[in-house]
Amino acid sequence: MKAADVRAMSADQLNDELAKLKKEQFNLRFQKATGQLEKSSRINEVRKDIARLKTIARQKAAEAKA
Repeated sequence: MKAADVRAMSADQLNDELAKLKKEQFNLRFQKATGQLEKSSRINEVRKDIARLKTIARQKAAEAKA
């Protein structure tokens, strides 16, 4: 997920995408614990995507206040 794509999203879309990624992160952790995880690099990708979404959401909120 590119930052430019995230910046184009509305606040509701950001929240929906964040919820989807958190659910995926939970599922990946569960797969890792049970030994069923095939692509371990996906855990880091999802974690970074969550951080990217949170960062841009916070920037948008700060811009709205200022």
